[in-house]
Amino acid sequence: MAIKVLVVDDSSFFRRRVSEIVTKDADLEVIGTASNGAEAVKLAQQLKPQVITMDIEMPVMDGISAVREIMAKCPTPILMFSSLTHDGAKATLDALEAGALDFLPKRFEDIATNKDEAISLLQQRIKALGRRRVFRPILPRSVPPKPATTTGTAPSRESVQPQRPASRPSAPLPRASGKKYKLLLIGTSTGGPVALQRILTKLPANYPHPILLIQHMPAAFTPAFAARLNGLCAIEVKEAQNGDQLRAGCAYLAPGGMQMMLERGGTYGRIKIVAGSADMNYKPCVDITFASASKLSGGETLAVVLTGMGADGREGARMLKNVGATIWAQDEASCVVYGMPQAVTAAGISSQSIALDDMAEAIIRESGRG
Repeated sequence: MAIKVLVVDDSSFFRRRVSEIVTKDADLEVIGTASNGAEAVKLAQQLKPQVITMDIEMPVMDGISAVREIMAKCPTPILMFSSLTHDGAKATLDALEAGALDFLPKRFEDIATNKDEAISLLQQRIKALGRRRVFRPILPRSVPPKPATTTGTAPSRESVQPQRPASRPSAPLPRASGKKYKLLLIGTSTGGPVALQRILTKLPANYPHPILLIQHMPAAFTPAFAARLNGLCAIEVKEAQNGDQLRAGCAYLAPGGMQMMLERGGTYGRIKIVAGSADMNYKPCVDITFASASKLSGGETLAVVLTGMGADGREGARMLKNVGATIWAQDEASCVVYGMPQAVTAAGISSQSIALDDMAEAIIRESGRG
């Protein structure tokens, strides 16, 4: 049966455009449209769509408020459309915290290099979300206060996060191997912003290694996302800059639209930011950062692949494993999209599949802090 979609936008032109794209795929069906958030909440309860596409700025009720209402009354996978601006980035991150699962730029020319590719990407995203079961959001756990010397703007503690699907009990946490590490790598895509927040907010300020974060995200979003994480976490989080020398207890977020690599310098290495090839599917790309780390930190690396579409990270993880690194993957039940973790698991590259809510504790134990 076709996945049922509700399209929400205050622009009749955009509603029509999205509806046309959705209905071009035989596996998708538009069952209703709404011009504001209040209508969206009402229709979500009446029509019970499997996926909702949602604008942010609308009259009567904005998209973020609508997401909160829908997640409270009839939890549904929601794909946000966002402008690629600083304010658009902040609003989109708010929507993800409220319970939305994914986002795309509202200007389709920003999605891909040509129209057919953009249409295919939107259809794929909707189908991926339509396969997921969504639970009511829960309030995030409290996080330790950040030392006064570290800057960052924290969002309201009233925001909520989507609950991890719990279709089966979590497997026991892996025992600490006793292995020595110098670096933690985390790569992710769809569902990653919330997943990263849930992990990083649990790490102590004295976490003993540098952390490299690779999240598929536009250039306009990564500064706001890094600032948000920095305000919430005990560790420091920053958008990576060319020449940054890695420091223990600091997480470096790959800048959107660029590639993050490692080179020798300082105690742990130095970050190199490059534009990368124009034909790369992902900017930033998990494979590129992982491959670079395999040449520098080698076996003294713990690499984690989280929720996301596709297989980015598989080949880089393979290179890391070949030099003795430890590779973990998020388990299927807790993923928004079980694509990237499945790729490393099915290839026999990862040694553990761990639930999202258990990942931080497992990392802390393995790093010698548990």
